[in-house]
Amino acid sequence: MELANILLFIGASFLLCLAPGPDNIYVLTQGMTRSKKAAIVTTLGLCSGLVLHTSAAAFGITMIFQTSQVAFDIVKYLGVAYLLYIAYQAFKYRNEPLDLTTQNSAQELKKLYIKGFIMNILNPKVSIFFLAFLPQFVNPAAGSVPLQMIILGAIFMVMTIVVFSSIGVAGNLLSAKLLEKPSIVKYMNILTSFVLVSLGIKLALAER
Repeated sequence: MELANILLFIGASFLLCLAPGPDNIYVLTQGMTRSKKAAIVTTLGLCSGLVLHTSAAAFGITMIFQTSQVAFDIVKYLGVAYLLYIAYQAFKYRNEPLDLTTQNSAQELKKLYIKGFIMNILNPKVSIFFLAFLPQFVNPAAGSVPLQMIILGAIFMVMTIVVFSSIGVAGNLLSAKLLEKPSIVKYMNILTSFVLVSLGIKLALAER
C-alpha cells in the first residue's frame, strides 16, 4: 500500500471521527456524566465492535445488509431496543448520587465496555459504511484486498480510540465543576437518557 494513500486515509478518518455521530456523542456523555476512565473504556468497547465490522467488510459479509432488507431491519431494531433500554436505565437511576469509586470499579467499567461493544455491532449502518469507505483506499494491484481492508480498519480503529477518548476527556473536564453540585447529576442522567433515545430514533429511521 502506498504511503500517500495511507496518509490520505488517516486524514479522512480523523475528520470522520470528529464529525458528530451516535458513537462520539455517547462517549461525550459518558465523559460528562461519569469519568474520564468511563469515556475511555466506552471508546474501547465501541472500537472492539469495529473489529467485526472490518472483518465483515473485508470478507463480503456486509453485502447481506445491502441486499437483504429483513437482515438490515432485524439488526437495526435490536440496536434500537438496546439503546432505549440503557436510556431507561439512565433515567430510572437519575436521582442516585454520583459515586466515582463505584463508577470506576472493575465491574462497572466492564459493563460500560460491553455496552459500547453491543451498541456498535447492532448498528448495521456501520458495516455498510465500512463496505463503502474502505474500498476507496484499496489498491488491488498491491496484493490481497481483504488484508488491505483489515489494515485500513485497524488504522481507523486507532484513530477512533485517540479522537473519541479525547472527546470524552474534554467532556469530563468541561463538566467537572458542574458535577460538584449533587443536583446537577440528576440532569446529567436525564441528558444521557435523552441522547440515547435520540440515537435510538435516528437508528430506527435509518435506511440501507
